[in-house]
Amino acid sequence: MVPNRVQRVIRSVCVVLASLAAAGGVVCSGALADVVTLKDGQVLDAPILKETSEALWMDLGHEVVKVPRAQIEHIQRSVGEDEPTGLWEEVLFRTAEELPERSPREHAVTFGEAVVVVLTPSGTGSGFIINPEGHTITNAHVIQGEQRIKCVVFVRDGQDFRRITIDDVEILAVNNHIDLAMLKLTHPDDGEFKTVYIQREEKLAAGQGVFAIGAPLGLERTLSEGVIATTQRSFDGLTYIQTTAQINPGNSGGPLFNSRGEVIGVTNMKIPFGEGLGFAIPARYVKDFLRNREAFAYDSDNPNSGHKYNDPPPRMDFGTSEILDDVAEDE
Repeated sequence: MVPNRVQRVIRSVCVVLASLAAAGGVVCSGALADVVTLKDGQVLDAPILKETSEALWMDLGHEVVKVPRAQIEHIQRSVGEDEPTGLWEEVLFRTAEELPERSPREHAVTFGEAVVVVLTPSGTGSGFIINPEGHTITNAHVIQGEQRIKCVVFVRDGQDFRRITIDDVEILAVNNHIDLAMLKLTHPDDGEFKTVYIQREEKLAAGQGVFAIGAPLGLERTLSEGVIATTQRSFDGLTYIQTTAQINPGNSGGPLFNSRGEVIGVTNMKIPFGEGLGFAIPARYVKDFLRNREAFAYDSDNPNSGHKYNDPPPRMDFGTSEILDDVAEDE
């Protein structure tokens, strides 16, 4: 049900617009406004002033109306509205300021073209494009030991997506320690790729809404929603974001988004036989990996290139070394 107050405002606006049209008045073109279609069929044609994951506020001229997202069927946005007000280019990735909060459904449409499926002879994973030239992040374990890699991208065609397989994929850098890899995709039409935005400053909190997009068990473009369970979960000397969003094999390497559509982490593992116990590599590790990518440059002659620290040999003798034995020194 649409709130009665919203219905009254819609009716009053329609009456005002009809009066202006009859009197030959000038009405602002809908091309400069946002068009919101409600689930009961009513339409609001006005600029959106503010958005959160729960509601949006529209300027109807004489009044600002709050519209719950649960009552919205579709939003047609004005041209150029999706471009962020503050866009930053750093190394190979992009960040943005003042991105509006939106529902996962809307973000999936906006950033769906930037999420890819990574195909290797041994399995399937996910990834996301970080700049228009085709540089892509995934997990190191997704491509471990492989050189023949393909990626599937989804190009928007109206409200739908077309599936395109890219065979020309190059491995540029691999860091096995933090489980990250960087690929380079070649656009089939020599064009530019759609990209995601990586969170500029880490702002994470337990209970914060998040969602993941990937290909769990090969099911492409699967979206799972949840919250951050904890921001600092430690495993083997690294910290991870723990999330209740469902993470399964095939999600590995895909993005974990916040409500503003920023990538806050890279999904990479879950606890087996556990529900809602997924983990993601924080974005700060991704940025550090990209800034120091030359240290992790991929060697095509060694599919397992990169440094690994081997376990030390087991101790053969126990007790205090003679050189540290004060009694032996006195004698």
